[in-house]
Amino acid sequence: MAGVAHDTTGRSGPRGDRRVRPVGVLVAMLTTVVLVFFVIRLLTDVPHLVDGTVPDDDLAELYVAHPWLAYGHMLPGVAYLLGAPLQLSARFRAGHLRLHRRLGRVLLACALVSGVLAVVLGFVFAWGGGAETSATLVFGSWFVLCLSLALRAVRARRIADHRRWMVRAFAVGLGVATIRLWVGLFTGVEIGLLGMGDATMPLRATFGVAFWLGLSMHVVAGEWWLRRRPMTPAPAAGRST
Repeated sequence: MAGVAHDTTGRSGPRGDRRVRPVGVLVAMLTTVVLVFFVIRLLTDVPHLVDGTVPDDDLAELYVAHPWLAYGHMLPGVAYLLGAPLQLSARFRAGHLRLHRRLGRVLLACALVSGVLAVVLGFVFAWGGGAETSATLVFGSWFVLCLSLALRAVRARRIADHRRWMVRAFAVGLGVATIRLWVGLFTGVEIGLLGMGDATMPLRATFGVAFWLGLSMHVVAGEWWLRRRPMTPAPAAGRST
């Protein structure tokens, strides 16, 4: 992922900065959601991985049964989500172009590994059934495609196109946080309707729906953002690799 010492958003100045802030806060909140659930995942899985026991929860059992696949997806994915906002910052690119390029290569590799394994997990885990598998296949493929087109664009020194594809990739990648929010909402509704009993079976039925809702919302949000803030072409600042 290459950088450029120009603000390719086409907007600058105090007014433009004010418009970015609400989105920055939202990104920070969603990233926090990802981190919280990642820590919960670690606290749930690690004790079982260490002592070789099988968790009672059938979803946790899948993670423990396939730790290399699960964490091969999650660890680079979290690294990508933490670094991507910095890479998309015009101020960071302008002030640290060389670091932007080097970090971009690492984060792009992390994102590609995470994206490919996400598609694999959609078939191996499939806790939410066919709806989850299909959503993972569609949006995971879109994520990898966006990254691939971003890489091709930057190699051709089409910096504005590169950034547009990276915005699309980040938008859908961050959708994992909104999936969790939908799952939480559905769980709350199910508990409210069914009482405090076991809501696992109905939750399975809505798990795939949460994937479709969360990821499609982020794809639409990414396109909306790009339409509102058109990115004008900027001259390339040297090779990316």
